[in-house]
Amino acid sequence: MTSKIRLTVDEIRYMALFESITGVAAKDCIIDNHSNKITFITNKNEAGIAVGKNGSKIKLLRKTTGRNIEIIEYADNVQDFIKNAFIPARVKEVRVVEKLDSKKIAIVRVEEKDKGLAIGKGGEKVGRVRQLLKRYFDINNLIIA
Repeated sequence: MTSKIRLTVDEIRYMALFESITGVAAKDCIIDNHSNKITFITNKNEAGIAVGKNGSKIKLLRKTTGRNIEIIEYADNVQDFIKNAFIPARVKEVRVVEKLDSKKIAIVRVEEKDKGLAIGKGGEKVGRVRQLLKRYFDINNLIIA
C-alpha cells in the first residue's frame, strides 16, 4: 500500500455491517452512488467465505443495504490483484509500464468476449479497478486491451 486510506463514516458503517453479516473483516470499501454499488476488499482467501453458500451472505447484504455488492480479494502482487478485480472476466496478461514521467500504467489483456465484463456498464468496473490500483499500487491508469 502506498499511503494510508481514509475512510468516510458511511464506508466504516458498511464495513462493520459487512463483517457482521459475512463474518469476514473488510480491508476496504468503495461506495459508488452512481451505480448503486458497494465494493468490498477482503483479505486473501476470504472472498468465498464472505459470499457464503450459494451467495446467501451477499444476498442478505444486498437486501439489507439496498445496493449491489461486489467483493474483490486482495493480493500483494499487482497482477494477481488485477485478476481478482476483474473476475469473472478472464485476464490473459497484465503488464505494468512506467512512463518517462514516472507514472505507472497497467495494461490488461482480457479474453475478447470478456471485454464488456471487464469494462462494465458505462466504464464503471474499470473505473473502480483504476481507483483501487491508485490506492494500493500507485498505478495512475488502466488500459483494457
